[in-house]
Amino acid sequence: MNIHQQIAGNKRKTYVIMALFVLFITTIAYVFGEASGYGLAYGVIALIFSGLTSFGSYFYSDKMVLSLSNAQPANRDRDYDFYTAAENMRIASGLPMPKLYVIEDEAINAFATGRNPEHAVVVATRGLLSRLDRSDIEGVVAHEMSHIKNYDTRLMVIVSILVGSVALIAHFFMRSMFWGRGNRDKGGSGAFMIVLAIVFAVVAPIIATLIQLAISRRREYLADASAANLTRNPEGLASALEKISADNSVLSTASPATAHLFISNPFRAKEAKSWFTNFFATHPPIEERIKILRGM
Repeated sequence: MNIHQQIAGNKRKTYVIMALFVLFITTIAYVFGEASGYGLAYGVIALIFSGLTSFGSYFYSDKMVLSLSNAQPANRDRDYDFYTAAENMRIASGLPMPKLYVIEDEAINAFATGRNPEHAVVVATRGLLSRLDRSDIEGVVAHEMSHIKNYDTRLMVIVSILVGSVALIAHFFMRSMFWGRGNRDKGGSGAFMIVLAIVFAVVAPIIATLIQLAISRRREYLADASAANLTRNPEGLASALEKISADNSVLSTASPATAHLFISNPFRAKEAKSWFTNFFATHPPIEERIKILRGM
């Protein structure tokens, strides 16, 4: 499979997952509405509330993430390879030059944030800049700028709103059941909908989170393929991922809220081998990513 086929395949899979996500939310909103007697009011309320609460994070998420990560502006003289790699990828991608930041930590990692290419930020750790070769750094920067070019940061904000909507709908329904509200006017069918809705209220947030993680993993594959397309050198990113995988350092400023942003899991360098554990991971296995890159 060539690079363009890999990119097209990953895009299709993301669209399918997103379509299933919307269908899933519509279904649970209908079931909760029928069971409670409120109709689709739950879904409307949850979407409005999620949209309002996400407004601030959408416009200020980059500043919040930089603050949480203790990232500082990069210095062109000290971080020359970082700057020139970003400039080369800017030309190759046609994107505006992103702001560059550095986390003073010896772990090897990087991430991108920002709601669009005009407000984008690429962050690298000191360990990445000091311990990787120039071609490796360029591969990592290309990966992060591919996230920007593909609007992955915006997509994940939308997905987070959908996941939040599911949690809110489930919470509203369980609260209504606690206060004795339920559609008992339809006899057996009404009772069945209530039981079904209670089951959905328990499992829906878990399913929504799994869908979110699946989308996150698909976007990592897409960014890898897009990076190889930008650099025309898949081995650069493959080599970088190999070194990241071998690194035992834990990124001290990482948190569960920001872990999905990084090019690799910041809490542990070794990816879990278990398929069950990987099913709940924010990132696909590094070994699989390297294999795909070297197969291009």
